[in-house]
Amino acid sequence: MSGYVVREPERTSVPVVGGGFFPVRRIYCIGRNYADHVRELGGDPKKDLPVIFTKPADAIVPNGSRIAYPLATQNLHFEGELVVAICSDGARVSAEGAAALIFGYGLGCDLTRRDLQNEAKAAGAPWDAAKAFDQSAPMAAITPAGDIDLDGARLSLSVNGETRQDAPLSAMIWSVPELIAAVSERFSLKAGDLIFTGTPEGVGPLAVGDAVEVRAGALEPLRFEIGEPQ
Repeated sequence: MSGYVVREPERTSVPVVGGGFFPVRRIYCIGRNYADHVRELGGDPKKDLPVIFTKPADAIVPNGSRIAYPLATQNLHFEGELVVAICSDGARVSAEGAAALIFGYGLGCDLTRRDLQNEAKAAGAPWDAAKAFDQSAPMAAITPAGDIDLDGARLSLSVNGETRQDAPLSAMIWSVPELIAAVSERFSLKAGDLIFTGTPEGVGPLAVGDAVEVRAGALEPLRFEIGEPQ
């Protein structure tokens, strides 16, 4: 389209297993969705509602990338997650009707500047600087929902071959349909949205040179490395 006064940003998309690309509109992220992770951050899983925060679409990083250690942090953390891709619009969707909005599933990592998050929590401030920074959402290809069965699957994350996170997806406090319903109570979901569904216990720091791998069932594994600072 002509008439733009600056260069048009590139459109962000994620490959789809079997062909094609999923265009990313928004990224919604869920905090506090595994009981043990809530406890390790000092929360109470029986009373805390899921936290919803966002990342910009261009935070997505392709599978296999080398990610520059981000600016303004000395404590970069990994958080391996199942990601849900949304294929149709919906607001105030019921958990029972949520399946109709699911295009497929992939694996992501919610990279977090933990020191900035802790500062924000102490000040009662938003998490944007801790979560929504450049290259903070590496993600593997999306598998269409009809081509994958995640029943009994475990989510795991390893750093340099050493397992750091490992939990069944069934350990989520809120299921995928319940999360879709919860997000759609606060935001109008649209085709192209992604929902990062939360991380289990075991989060920890990353250093330059670390190689990360996230796995769950038969989903395409996510792999990336941490490179030198920007």
